[in-house]
Amino acid sequence: MLFYRFAVSRVLIIAPKKVAEATWQREAAKWDHLKHLRFSTVLGSESKRVRALNTPADIWVINRENVPWLVEYYRNAWPFDMVVIDESSSFKNHQAKRFKSLTWVRKSISRLVELTGTPAPNGLIDLWAQVYLLDGGERLGKYITHFRERYFNPDKRNAQQVFTYAPKPGADEAIHRRISDICISMKAEDYLQLPDCTVNDIPVVLDKKSREMYDRMEREMLLRVDEKTIDAGTAAVLSNKLLQLCNGAVYDGQQNVVEVHNCKIEAFMELIEQLNGQPALVFYNFRHDLPRIEKALCKTGLRVRRLNGPQDQNDWNDRKIDILLAHPASCAYGLNLQDGGNHVIWFGLNWSLELYQQANKRLHRQGQKQKVIIHHLSVVGGRDEDVAAALEDKEATQDRLIESLKARIERVKQAG
Repeated sequence: MLFYRFAVSRVLIIAPKKVAEATWQREAAKWDHLKHLRFSTVLGSESKRVRALNTPADIWVINRENVPWLVEYYRNAWPFDMVVIDESSSFKNHQAKRFKSLTWVRKSISRLVELTGTPAPNGLIDLWAQVYLLDGGERLGKYITHFRERYFNPDKRNAQQVFTYAPKPGADEAIHRRISDICISMKAEDYLQLPDCTVNDIPVVLDKKSREMYDRMEREMLLRVDEKTIDAGTAAVLSNKLLQLCNGAVYDGQQNVVEVHNCKIEAFMELIEQLNGQPALVFYNFRHDLPRIEKALCKTGLRVRRLNGPQDQNDWNDRKIDILLAHPASCAYGLNLQDGGNHVIWFGLNWSLELYQQANKRLHRQGQKQKVIIHHLSVVGGRDEDVAAALEDKEATQDRLIESLKARIERVKQAG
C-alpha cells in the first residue's frame, strides 16, 4: 500500500508499550520484502516523542497510553492516513480517553486496521467501541445506548444502576452477521503448525501452622461480609487478599508486606530444580511476589532477569537468560518469546482469562519448536483452585468471581 499501490503515505501503529518498543520493528526486519521499511518509535519523554515524530520514516509506532497526547499534538493537522491498532480490545471502553481521542481524528484516517486475539474478552458488549472506530457506527449504531437496547437486556443491577448486560436471544448471530463484511476471524491452528501445549497443575500443600493461619484469616475475612451483599468491589478485595495469602505474603493496612509462609516458594524451587537448567518464563501476580522469588533464586547460579525492555526480550530469545520474570499485564500482548524456551510457570494466577491466554501465547506461537508446558502452582483448598477452575472453564468473569466467593463463604459457615 505504501510503495506499490500508493494507497497510503504515513502509517501509525498503536500498540502496548512493550510491543511498541521493538516487536513490530524486529518482525519487519526478518522479512526480505519488509526489512527496507523505516520505523520511528514514538516513546519516552515528550521531547523524545516530538523528535521521533519529526524523524523521516514510513511507519511510526506509539504506545496506546500516548494516543490522547498525539491527537492533541497534531490537532487539525493529523498526518497519518493509515492506522493499525495492535490489541484493539484495549479500545473496548467507549468512555476511555484513548477511544474518544481517536474518534476525533477518525475522519482523517482513510484506512484503519484492528488486530486482536480477544475481541470480546468480557462479552459481546466489548465489540461496540472497536467496531465504531472501524465504521463510525454504521453497523452497530452510533451510540452505545442504542446498541445495548437492541441486543442486550439488563442483567445484574440495583435500583439505580445496571452493572452487567446479558445478550438477547439470537444477539450473537445478529451481531456477527452485521460485522461480517469488515471482520475476519482466523484461528492459528487452522493455518499454522503449532506444537502441543500441556498444562501441569502442581498442588501446593500448606504446612500445619500455615494452614491454620490461612484458614483463620480466610474465615475472618469472609464472614465479615454477608454473601447476599457482596458486590464487585468487595469480591475483588477479598479475592485478592486470599490469593496473596496463597502466594505466601499479604499487604497490611499501610501497604507493608507481611510474610505468612514459604510453601509456594518451596514448591516453585522444586519445580525449577526439576527443570534441570531449562529456561522458564515465570509470571507473578502481586508486587511482593517478585522480590521473594528473586531472593529464592539468587543462590541457584541461574541467570535471572526481570522483563523490562527490548534488550531483555532479545537476550531471552538468544538463550542468555534462564529465568525471565514478568507480570502478565506488562507483557501479555505481542511479545515474541518463543525462541527462548518452552516452559511457562504461573507463580500466582489472576482472574483475567484474556491476560492468561495472551501471556501463554508468548511461547505457544509460530516459531516454537518444542512442546509448551504451562505449570500452575495452586494451594490445595485455597482461592488458587477457584481461579484455576474458572480459567479452565473459560469463564473467568466478574460473575464467576462473586459466585465462587459465595460458595466459599457457605463452606466456611458449614465448617464452623
